[in-house]
Amino acid sequence: MQILKNLTNLEKIIAKKRERRKQTVEQVAKILKEVRERGDEAVVEYTQRFDKVKLKIKDLRVSETEISAAFNELNSEIISAIKTAIENITKFQKALLPKSIRIKREDGKVLGTKFVPLKRIGIYVPAGSAPLVSSVYMCAIPAEVAGVKEIVLVSPPTKEKSINPFILATAAMLKIKEIYKIGGAQAIAVLAYGTKTIKKVDKIVGPGNEYVVEAKRQVFGEVDIDLLAGPSEVLIIASKNANLDYILSDLEAQAEHYKGLVMVVTTSKKIANSLRRKKLNGFVVRVRNLEEAVKVANIIAPEHIEIFAKNPKSLLKKIENAGAVFLGENTPTALGDYLAGPSHVLPTQGSARFSSGLSVEDFLKEIHFVSYTKKALQKESVALLKLASLEGMKKHMESVKRRLS
Repeated sequence: MQILKNLTNLEKIIAKKRERRKQTVEQVAKILKEVRERGDEAVVEYTQRFDKVKLKIKDLRVSETEISAAFNELNSEIISAIKTAIENITKFQKALLPKSIRIKREDGKVLGTKFVPLKRIGIYVPAGSAPLVSSVYMCAIPAEVAGVKEIVLVSPPTKEKSINPFILATAAMLKIKEIYKIGGAQAIAVLAYGTKTIKKVDKIVGPGNEYVVEAKRQVFGEVDIDLLAGPSEVLIIASKNANLDYILSDLEAQAEHYKGLVMVVTTSKKIANSLRRKKLNGFVVRVRNLEEAVKVANIIAPEHIEIFAKNPKSLLKKIENAGAVFLGENTPTALGDYLAGPSHVLPTQGSARFSSGLSVEDFLKEIHFVSYTKKALQKESVALLKLASLEGMKKHMESVKRRLS
């Protein structure tokens, strides 16, 4: 790992590790255009090209038989583990549900808010060497708690022309029945634009490779998205007495993610020197004190922060930019990845400066309502007319005056 002794080039180094490739942007734009114009035919062509799986349009949707058969792959221990995760996340997301407000004034003026769930959302679940079942429940549960009625799941097909049985079974446990064998940028295009076979959604959530992330970026505006989650990141703030074995273990765990970025900010020369010899994608920053460590963390704005210090809660108060913070040596990031409670869909690549992790609120629309009596309108008419006049909005002024005459 590279050792940085000052902060001068820190932001440049981070930016270089996070840069987006121009080639990816162009390739994704072409895929999106093809799917938008040619629909299902383009989807099956790209599936054969990229996933090496030949499917007919009618076979894109996973059948009920396939979903039922998937449960044969699960033993009682796996089912119990998934249920534990589901219970923890459901409880946390229910606690986050916002409450509507209503404010009434004596003259009859009423202001308020109401929350309405999105109607239809799409979840992208990557496929790789292992089934990412956690991405299923981490994305689906906040939507279900919000009250979303239609949840669609897409995931790349296997060589057996289906979807990983663990993913299917987990989806079934969450009562998700609309599942399609589509991956990559073409899956995002399908969700955003719709085809003859698949209805478009209101929002797309879930992690993916650089092509999936770029596709989400390009369709944003046509539909909503959760965030542009890049390669996973962890930054560990370590005091001089931090447990080096735990630090190494968590860094190696992060390295299991594709292109996972690891960072350590420490006051300890011994820890820094020990990490120098490790072949990991990341760097170590030496700082004079923990306050400076927090400053570095806020500049980087990482997905995960772990705090190895005597009083981690005191440092938490000063953390401003992070997707999630893990306090103390007994709280590895792995807890957040699988079952602690908050969703593991978190901002990466510095976007924690202005965004947050996926939650129930991301699947709710907040609608404001306003009601005035004539008395309330009269009370505020002078100010209203003055503001409309200032902006030259004569018809706005007339709409008010007619009600007061």
